Amino acid sequence: MAMASATPTRLPLISKHTSFYLTNCLPQTRFSHCTAIRPATNRFKCSAGGQTGFFTRLGRLIKEKAKSDVEKIFSGFSKTRDNLAVIDELLLYWNLADTDKVLDELEEALLVSDFGPRITIKIVESLRDDILAGKLKSGPDIKDALKNSVLDLLTKKGNKTELQLGYRKPAVVLIVGVNGGGKTTSLGKLAYRLKNEGAKILMAAGDTFRAAASDQLEIWAERTGCEIVVAEGEKAKASSVLSQAVKRGKEQGFDIVLCDTSGRLHTNYSLMEELVACKKAVGKVVNGAPNVVGITGLILTKLDGSARGGCVVSVVDELGIPVKFVGVGEGVEDLQPFDAEAFVNAIFS
Repeated sequence: MAMASATPTRLPLISKHTSFYLTNCLPQTRFSHCTAIRPATNRFKCSAGGQTGFFTRLGRLIKEKAKSDVEKIFSGFSKTRDNLAVIDELLLYWNLADTDKVLDELEEALLVSDFGPRITIKIVESLRDDILAGKLKSGPDIKDALKNSVLDLLTKKGNKTELQLGYRKPAVVLIVGVNGGGKTTSLGKLAYRLKNEGAKILMAAGDTFRAAASDQLEIWAERTGCEIVVAEGEKAKASSVLSQAVKRGKEQGFDIVLCDTSGRLHTNYSLMEELVACKKAVGKVVNGAPNVVGITGLILTKLDGSARGGCVVSVVDELGIPVKFVGVGEGVEDLQPFDAEAFVNAIFS
C-alpha cells in the first residue's frame, strides 16, 4: 500500500508511550503542531463484520507467508542447531545397551540449549519409556520421537500463534517488556510486515523515559513508511500520548495503532500502574482497546545471537502463552511469525 510521507507529528502532551516511524515515499509536507496528517491512501470503510474479516485475513496471510519463508527461521536458529547437532552423533550408532549413556548426553544437550530442566526431564523420560517398551528401535526413531515431543508441547500450550487483532478499527497493539528487550526494534519490524500486507499503520512513541527512544522510533518510521505520533516535552505521560494516537487513528482511518512503551519490570508497582492508566486511556477512545497486550502473545527477540533457542519451548510450557513472532536477525524483515513445525525442523535438522 502506497502511503504519503510527512514529518512526524509532535503532540505537546503529557504522555509517554508507543511510537513508530514513516518512511518518506512522497515529497514531505509540513504541518503545524497538532495538525493531523492524512496520507494519500484509500480509507477502509466497512462494518464491524468487515473489519473482523480484514484482521482475520491479515493474520492468516502473515502466518501463511511464514510457512513459505522458513529459510529465515532456519538460519536464525543456526547456533541452537549447532548445539543440538551432537544428538545426531549420539543416535548414529545407537544400540539398546547404550540407552542410559545416550539419554544422559541428550539431556545435557537440551539443557545447554535452554530447554529448561522440567521440559528436558519430561522429554528424556518419555523417550526412555518408549525405548524400553520397544516402540523406538533405531536412532532415527528416537530423533523423530524427540521432534514430535517438542512439537506437541508447542502446539498444545501455544497453538494460537496467529496475530489476533479483534474486530474494531483501529486495532491497538500495546507492546510491553523489560529494558533492552528489543521492543522498539520489534515494533518497527512488525510495522514493516503489516504495512506490506496492506494495513495502514500508525505508530505512537510512548517511551518517554529513555532519552533517544523517540529518535529511534522516528528512524524506524522512515525505514518502514509508517506515520508516527510523538509527544513533546520531557514530562509527557504515556497515557496521553497513546490516547491522542488512538484518537487520530480512529479519525483518520488507520487500521492498526502500534504502541511502544518504556521498559519496566513487573515487580515495579508504579510502572505497572502506569500501564493500567494507558489501557484505560486508549479504552476510552476505542472500546475494548488495546486489542493485544503483552501477555496475550510473546515476541522472543535476539535469538539469532544465542545458542539457547530452546527457551522458546520452556517459555511456552511455563506460561502457556503463544509465541507470535521471533526475532532472528537485525534486518527489517527479520521478525518472523512463529511456526512451531518450522522451528522444530530448524533446531533439529
